[in-house]
Amino acid sequence: MTINRRDALTLFGSGSALALPGLATAARPNGSAGAARFDHGVASGDPSADGAILWTRATPQDPQQAGDIALTWHVALREGDTPLHSGRIAARAARDFTAKVAVTGLKPGTEYRYWFETAAGTRSPVGRVRTLPRGVVADVVMGVVSCQLYPGGFFNAYASIAKLDRLDAVLHLGDYIYEYGIDGYGGDIGKKIGRLVEPTHEIVTLADYRMRHAQVKRDADMQAAHARAAFICVWDDHEVANDDWIGGAENHDPATEGDWKARKAASMQAYFEWMPIRDPKPGEPWEAINRSFEFGDLATLVMVETRLLARSRQVAAKGEAIAPAEYAPMMAERAQPGREMLGAPQLAWIERTMAASVTAGKPWQVLGNQVVMARVAGPDLEKQLGPDRFDAMMARLPEKWRTALMASMASYRAGLPFNFDSWDGYPAARERLYAAFKRSGSRPVVLSGDSHAGWANDLHDASGKLVAVEFGATAITSPSYGSLIPGIGTLIADANDEVRFCDQDRKGFIVLTLTPDHATADFKTVSTVVAKSFAEASVARFRASAAAPDAKLEQLG
Repeated sequence: MTINRRDALTLFGSGSALALPGLATAARPNGSAGAARFDHGVASGDPSADGAILWTRATPQDPQQAGDIALTWHVALREGDTPLHSGRIAARAARDFTAKVAVTGLKPGTEYRYWFETAAGTRSPVGRVRTLPRGVVADVVMGVVSCQLYPGGFFNAYASIAKLDRLDAVLHLGDYIYEYGIDGYGGDIGKKIGRLVEPTHEIVTLADYRMRHAQVKRDADMQAAHARAAFICVWDDHEVANDDWIGGAENHDPATEGDWKARKAASMQAYFEWMPIRDPKPGEPWEAINRSFEFGDLATLVMVETRLLARSRQVAAKGEAIAPAEYAPMMAERAQPGREMLGAPQLAWIERTMAASVTAGKPWQVLGNQVVMARVAGPDLEKQLGPDRFDAMMARLPEKWRTALMASMASYRAGLPFNFDSWDGYPAARERLYAAFKRSGSRPVVLSGDSHAGWANDLHDASGKLVAVEFGATAITSPSYGSLIPGIGTLIADANDEVRFCDQDRKGFIVLTLTPDHATADFKTVSTVVAKSFAEASVARFRASAAAPDAKLEQLG
């Protein structure tokens, strides 16, 4: 879907201006004298072998500031060094005073420092960015993150990421912001710890989405992580609305929230303004954020889009109660061969990109993807725990959750999947992707977010052949089923042949290390997200072997 003239006029009519694309725009004369602060820090993203996107936001000292704000950017090898590259850019009023510049001319595989300055001499914090390597590469270290509900807790995981000694890039798999209001998902936690969302209502307009992005980027730990390394980002659903698809979302009501295309366009404009990601290419739809990154002779990273380009509507929303009479028609709809996640053009691009990587002799093709790909059946808690433990667990739950849990277990026993919003809701599309893997000659490492849980999975096609391995990142803060039923992740793993590890209890991130021989996922966690004082831990480590593409994941600890 493209953003057509009618969609653009909808935003113009609301008093907003569509300011995409365009990274480096000269400041208008009236902006040169505007005093500003750097309240939202700096960030870098989408690194290449010779550069990266550098981002900041210049907050006007005068709230009535109407003109653009002139900035100068600098890149040096070390903090305090004379800049190697400098240039001018405008923090444009039409883009909410955000500024992005695509820096080129840097050396591959090299870490640089960068910063911005106003015309009045105010200097931003200093960030670090590493360009992608060329040629022979011994190793690559990436952080993998997702799902950072602002009222759900403190961003302790980002404080931990910012302190890592080695970090080439951070892969963000979506849900950078959430759309809910103060009484929505996670709001009760936010009220207890003093993290109330801005604005307090559910976000729908361009101004709303901008304000929510701004709040997240004011967080000191978020700023520290962005300043530590380049982010390579894709969105999931909550950057627009829960369980979205090509034509709408579970959490969008046209009768009360207006036209879906207008809301989607507003959310995407705010995303491109506030995130260190390259702007859409002229003539291509804004939704087409699938792109790839080359790490020398070691790996190709393929970032895909599974929400707004082609996804068919979900058979059922997450957490929706399902009556037994609906089981058969829902499963029949789920099995329809035309149901999409990626769409044919994106699928063909994935295959071409992976095939080229395999032909080039690179041992690793990594797929950055929003939702869990493994086959996951819901656990039968009553059978697995036994009657006494099950009854004791149920007695601890609020009545509404007891009712919902019993309904869920009934659907699982009937063969319905754990989550219709994941790839399990689109089995034909998953088989098409697996067939593309095989045709490309790749056994990829799939990275997944969305689920608020940690996963290590062996992925098999319908014939039972191992076609990929999967590492799923738990949430930075967002609650999961483990918040209600501690230990449920172990029961999910026990109930599923493809699931080697599932942690529904803890929050954190993955450190993924690639070498010519192995891809190793280290599941890092923080002890709490409801207090600023926390302890770090490594709760599991799994690795895949490049020399044994038919071997399952090896657990190291």
